[in-house]
Parts: sequence; structure tokens; C-alpha cells
Amino acid sequence: MGIQTLYTAATGMKAMDFKLNIVANNLANIETAGFKRSRANFEDILYQTLEEPGLRNGLDQPLPIGKQMGLGVMVSGTQLNFEQGALDQTNQAFDLAIMGDGFFQVQAFIDGAETTVYTRAGNFSKNADGEIVLANSKGARLEPAITIPADATDVMISPQGLVQVRVAGATAISDVGQIELARFVNPAGLKQLASNLYQESDASGPPTTGNPTEDALGELQQNYLELSNTDPVRELVELIHTQRSFELNSQSIQSADQTMQTVNNLRR
Repeated sequence: MGIQTLYTAATGMKAMDFKLNIVANNLANIETAGFKRSRANFEDILYQTLEEPGLRNGLDQPLPIGKQMGLGVMVSGTQLNFEQGALDQTNQAFDLAIMGDGFFQVQAFIDGAETTVYTRAGNFSKNADGEIVLANSKGARLEPAITIPADATDVMISPQGLVQVRVAGATAISDVGQIELARFVNPAGLKQLASNLYQESDASGPPTTGNPTEDALGELQQNYLELSNTDPVRELVELIHTQRSFELNSQSIQSADQTMQTVNNLRR
């Protein structure tokens, strides 16, 4: 049975190595605006049944238990946690935070095609055409598109997503667009694309769009950014726990190796 122990413990070491990568990514993105931490989910795998539970004994009575030996563990998936992140006041007019449910909709080139994708990051800016875009490596354009006039002196964005500007030499305020948010039945099923972007999938379901504060959508906070929801203390505890679990599985391999060595020395 020592050989089987080697393979069973190896699945544990492989699973802990996977979890270590997840924890490291959470910690690496502790300063990434709108980042949502992930966790690794595990499940036990095949069982070798030596004796079925309920098998009849000599008195024709069902045995209360059976004999089954598990063959290890595997990663069943990674699950996103969309808990609200803390807000950081930046005093930047194009910084927006969502308080509550919802995602910003942006247009980005994915696999060579312009596609609507989603983000919780609200670090927006203007491009050369005055359009509101994400200040990230892709410069994804906010959808529906909103253009800020070149002579605008003040930009005001309400909690309901109404974008208004005041232009130079004018006292009146003009409406220039309406920000819409999207929500999903299962946001944990969204596909992560990097660059703070998510893509719709069959698991997430189609988006429901609307104005902020309507239909259970959150409200917007101008001059604020939603920070990463990574809890450094929690992640460091998980890091230590994962390392210890990895070591315990390696100890199982060492014990199995010593058992096999003892058996091998019996013939001497």
C-alpha cells in the first residue's frame, strides 16, 4: 500500500501548489483597483471500495460501515469573491467607485474583435477624443460612450450615473451622458481576462443593464476608487496553512518511502 500512499500524497502536494499560486495572486494584487480575490475549492477523488457499506454478514445483517480508501484530492475550481472593497478618496473627477452590485461596461479588443467586457475598476480618464476610458493597458472605452467637451472646466457625476459638465464661460450645466451598469445572476462565473476585465460566460448568465441605484444596482461615488478586497491578514494565514499542508503531504511521502524501504530490507 506504500506505493498508493505516494500517489495519494502527491495529489495533495499538487493541490497545495495550486492554492499557493491563488494566494500569491491575491497578495500580488493587493493594490489593484477593483480587484476581487479568488479561492481554490477542492474535492476528494476516486475511492477504492474494499467492502461495500451494508454488506450482509454471516447472520444476514447489514454491516454498519464498509471499507473504502480514498485516492487523493483535486482542485474543483477557483471561486471569485465579490465582497465590497474599501473606498479610497482620490479627488480625481474621473475616478468612480460602485457602492453595491454592478459592473462598468467597457469596449475592448479581445482576440482581435471589439467586445463588451466588464470591470469593477473605476480609474477612468479621457482619451485624445475626449471619450471616457479605463486608465489601464487596454484603454477600454466606457459603454455607452460618453465624450467630455474639450472646453469643460468641471465634470460632475451623480450617484445615479448622470454625467454633467460646465464649459468655460458658461454658468449653466449641460448633460453629456448617462453611465449604465450591468449585473449578473452569477458574477462568480465571469471569465477573468486580466487588465481588471471580466467577460460574460455561460456560467455567469447574460447581463442585466440599467442606471445606477435602479433594479438592485449600486450607486456611484465620484472622486473615489474601490480598492482590492484582498485581506492581507487572511491571505497570510492561508499562506502559512497552505505551506504546512504541503509539508504534511511531503511527510506522508517520506513515511511511505520508509515503509517501502523497511519491507525491501526484510529479505536481507
